[in-house]
Formats: sequence, structure tokens, C-alpha cells
Amino acid sequence: MRPIRISMPAAVAVLTAAVLFYGSSSPASNAGFRSPAAASMVSQEAATGRGRPYVSTTLYFGTGRHDGKPPITEEQFDKFIADVVTPRFPAGLTLQEGRGQWRDKEGDINREKSYELTVLYPVTEARARDADIEYIRDLYCTTWELESVGRADARVQVDF
Repeated sequence: MRPIRISMPAAVAVLTAAVLFYGSSSPASNAGFRSPAAASMVSQEAATGRGRPYVSTTLYFGTGRHDGKPPITEEQFDKFIADVVTPRFPAGLTLQEGRGQWRDKEGDINREKSYELTVLYPVTEARARDADIEYIRDLYCTTWELESVGRADARVQVDF
């Protein structure tokens, strides 16, 4: 039997949902009315106390291109990671292949091979890392004439 693998953002979402469900006096009473900041505090309080406060940033890279241009190849993407991402996050990163879909600015649904990249960094480095992450997103879009690279940030407790 293959083990189940879950990405860091999904794990945070599941943990938060569980805390909201089991932590309220009634599952439906007030769970839907908590702000994201309050939900984040609840999930942090439920943590074991291990680790240090980090930010988990996940970037969602599509490989499809517009105007009949060929998709970004695996070799091109690997080179982008090696030349652009790794120098900015040399301590490590996680990369997963996937299949994604999104609606472009013209309203069309696009389905494409995609990559999910996750980096973890201490909360104290968030401001500096934000500049690196935005540079990566902008360069990817500019290089291949794409509309966007998705970004999701979550505050997490990390222990290595």
C-alpha cells in the first residue's frame, strides 16, 4: 500500500479545519465566523509546541503557453529552478509535479502540467524572502509570457 502524501498547505488546512470543528462548542455555531487570523491562532495553540515559527510559501507554476507556443519543457523548468530558485533558497525546497487548471483573463479554462514548489523560512526572514519570491514569480511570467504564478503563504511551526 502506497503512503498518502499531503502538501504543507493542505496539511495546514486540514489541521485548521479539525481544530475549528473540534474546538468549538458546536461545530456550526461559530466556526464559520472566525477570521483567518483567529483560525491561525487556534491552529498554533493546538500545535505541540515543537519547532519554531516559519512561513511556508507554495508557488504554483503552470507550463502551458498562449498563442500556440509550445509548453515549457521539463528541462526548461529544471533549469529555471537550478538557476533562479535554488540560489535564493539554498537551504532546501520541495517540488512536486501535478496537473492544474485555471481560468485565464479571457475566461478560458486551461489544463496543463504544473509544478508545486514549497519553501520554508523563519518568520523573521519573511520580508527579505518576499522580495525573492516576487522576483521568482515575475521572472517566470516574463520569461515565458505567462499571466501569473500562484502563491499561498501559511504560518507554520517547523522542526527539522
